[in-house]
Amino acid sequence: MPELCGGNRVGGQFIVGTGIPPALGVPRAINGSMLVEGPVILGSPTHFPLAYATVMIGPLTNSDPDVKPPKILGSLCLPVSNPYALCVSDNAAIMGNLDVNFRIQAGGDLIASGNIISNCGGHILAAKKNFDIPHPIKDGWRLRHTCPEGPSNDVYYRGRVTNKKEILLPSYWTKLVDWTTITVNLTPVGAHQNVIVKRIDKDKVYLQSQGGMPIDCFFHIFGTRADGERLITEYEGQTPADYPGNNDEYSVSGYHYDVREEN
Repeated sequence: MPELCGGNRVGGQFIVGTGIPPALGVPRAINGSMLVEGPVILGSPTHFPLAYATVMIGPLTNSDPDVKPPKILGSLCLPVSNPYALCVSDNAAIMGNLDVNFRIQAGGDLIASGNIISNCGGHILAAKKNFDIPHPIKDGWRLRHTCPEGPSNDVYYRGRVTNKKEILLPSYWTKLVDWTTITVNLTPVGAHQNVIVKRIDKDKVYLQSQGGMPIDCFFHIFGTRADGERLITEYEGQTPADYPGNNDEYSVSGYHYDVREEN
């Protein structure tokens, strides 16, 4: 093969390994196809102490004096000392799981065909918290719901109580909810019963009806989360970074917390 800048130019298929890749049409020649059975390291030679994957891409490393890291990529300004290790200018597909140790930033919509689950132990706050799914009963239609917003980080519990004078709260509420913030809404079913909330403790809501008549009512119970700080709804500032509380408990949609200064 002809030498080019200290390396080799490959005009057709380039195969490193013993496998026969049917996707490349072997032995039929396809210009530009390549198979490397790995493991392969691209970038810094010392970034990976072990073979973590078939292809490992570390920080950009090249000692040639005429090779400089990119400073601007589209609308993204990159520090010269910390360029991206991987850049894909077209669509990319992941056939298996995508595990991310730090952050996923999306310039547009983040769309999931399944559930989006947070295991971070904090809250996820967005400008508008929606879900959008195919309409359950109308072909060719979609259904979009949005979440209510309020000045406190509340959870709720709802249901119906029949022929009982107590509402048992979920057992995990003893650690999740500040029971002194609990409020209860009651809606009698079938007839006026003059049902009232007699008292509340960490485990139960105690009810009382007029004349001791049987209780049948719907209930809706709210309580503020006990973990973390109370939400500060109004504060002086220009960006979410000015929030006077603990910002580590929140992920605010549309705001980039990773503020870096170029040296």
